[in-house]
Amino acid sequence: MKKKDFLNLLEEILEVDENTLTGEEELESLDNWNSLSMISLIAMVDENFDVTLEPTKIAESTTIQDIVDMVGDRIEK
Repeated sequence: MKKKDFLNLLEEILEVDENTLTGEEELESLDNWNSLSMISLIAMVDENFDVTLEPTKIAESTTIQDIVDMVGDRIEK
């Protein structure tokens, strides 16, 4: 999956307009970034990439790019 496709899935979770996320956004600046969106993110990554994200690692993340990096090489640049 390409990074843009991953960002589009994340846009659905965060309920933001399509093609608005770049990866550089600060998580705390996103209105809909909360515990529910974190759980949805974990489920989406598990379903699409067969990767289990640790909630503590997500909580330590500051940007969307940090989350992309956690998924690793399963996301094409």
